[in-house]
Amino acid sequence: MPVPLSPLALSTLVTTLRTAGCVFAEDEADLIASTATGPAALTAMVERRVSGLPLEHVLGWAEFSGLRIAVDPGVFVPRRRTEFLIRQAAALAPRSPGPVVVVDLCCGTGALGAALAAALDGVELHASDVEAAAVRCARRNIGELGRVYEGDLFAPLPDSLRGRVDVLLANVPYVPTGDVALLPAEARVHEPRVALDGGGDGLDVMRRVAAEAPRWLAPGGSLLVETSERQAARAEETVGGSGLIPRVVSSDELYATVVIGTMPAAP
Repeated sequence: MPVPLSPLALSTLVTTLRTAGCVFAEDEADLIASTATGPAALTAMVERRVSGLPLEHVLGWAEFSGLRIAVDPGVFVPRRRTEFLIRQAAALAPRSPGPVVVVDLCCGTGALGAALAAALDGVELHASDVEAAAVRCARRNIGELGRVYEGDLFAPLPDSLRGRVDVLLANVPYVPTGDVALLPAEARVHEPRVALDGGGDGLDVMRRVAAEAPRWLAPGGSLLVETSERQAARAEETVGGSGLIPRVVSSDELYATVVIGTMPAAP
């Protein structure tokens, strides 16, 4: 049950969060109060938030594409801007009979795969992540919607998927190594570095995904990778160099940039 707060108690909670540096203190206070199971839990949640723990780790969930996604401590938090990638993926999914074959690489919580499965009718979903904690979390979120594998990128996926993937989601890390130290403490301290650090120019993992993607994509299937605006041109060139047909789409509203690489259709 949510913890009922008097106007004075709610105001005090908002002030506590604002003093700790929470920009959206009013919204956070409402979320914490509505999630806490009792006064003791409320106090503990506020203490964790004030100490710098990401709000989603405090709550134990994040809203993503209209879904409530479980977020365990130490697991990458799905960002709202990534909803733009899901919209693009849903628009690209084939409308032919039979399930759409979807792979979610670097799946983290499994939010992307779960969101796309919710948006489409009939999905064969496979997801993978190298982090054991992420895999456990993704299995909770994906449940019976699909299968989640532990391993590096494509390595743990069944060979039967080669040449069959209609939509390949790859929310790879793309922060340049030298910029990781500049990230907010919520990400830098509380999220796994492997989910943030994309190498020297931020595109190391994306290059690996793009190089191998043509072996897994079905004719006409698409790879979708989130990146930053400043990296988009190099990312597009890399995707095109792998034999896919590249393009860049962006959303000013969500401050999101996605590179799409489509496998040429069979002659």
